[in-house]
Amino acid sequence: MAITDWPTDERPREKLLSRGSQALSDAELLAIFLRVGIRGQSAVDLARTLIERFGNLTRLCNASADDFSTVPGMGLAKYAQLQAVMELARRALSETLRERALFDSPQAVRDWLRLRLGHLPHEVFCVMLLDARHRLIDAIDLFRGTLTQTSVYPREVVKLALEHNAAAVIFAHNHPSGAAEPSTADELLTRSLKEALALVDVRVLDHFVVPAHGAPVSFAERGLL
Repeated sequence: MAITDWPTDERPREKLLSRGSQALSDAELLAIFLRVGIRGQSAVDLARTLIERFGNLTRLCNASADDFSTVPGMGLAKYAQLQAVMELARRALSETLRERALFDSPQAVRDWLRLRLGHLPHEVFCVMLLDARHRLIDAIDLFRGTLTQTSVYPREVVKLALEHNAAAVIFAHNHPSGAAEPSTADELLTRSLKEALALVDVRVLDHFVVPAHGAPVSFAERGLL
């Protein structure tokens, strides 16, 4: 049955307008993005197929263009639209972080890190530079590595903090392999960076490990700083 044949208050678009986006299921939200289905499948049916194919929304949004295009009805145009939506989400969250102290919205920080780093196939070390009120000045991917490791140089981190006149920093790096727990090497690196930055009066507020799936892990919350 086509969505146009559904009762008006059960159609995803009308349901969103009348009840709000929170009332919709993942498939219904995705159906609004897809707009139309394919032969034999409504947009909602196609959305369910996509979610089942990739396992969940996160894996779907982080899929490669080739994998995404293997689903009937999908292609590079839809893939480009989906990536544009993801980038809009990243930029909107980034604006939120620039407008208020980061620790006034810890969930926004985690959400932003997941969107920025969680999907990458290689390891990246990101430095979030903060002003004296702990608002985001900038976030820079300073080092890039392989699937399992990257090399981080304290001198470059100190130089970056001074160039941006940062009062504090938050570090984040991803684990493409999926492991969420900080490694011993991660702890030693954080300690080394903290000592180097202390010499120029820049505080290290936290270090997050961002797994491929799941919530980023905070060093501060683990008592590792």
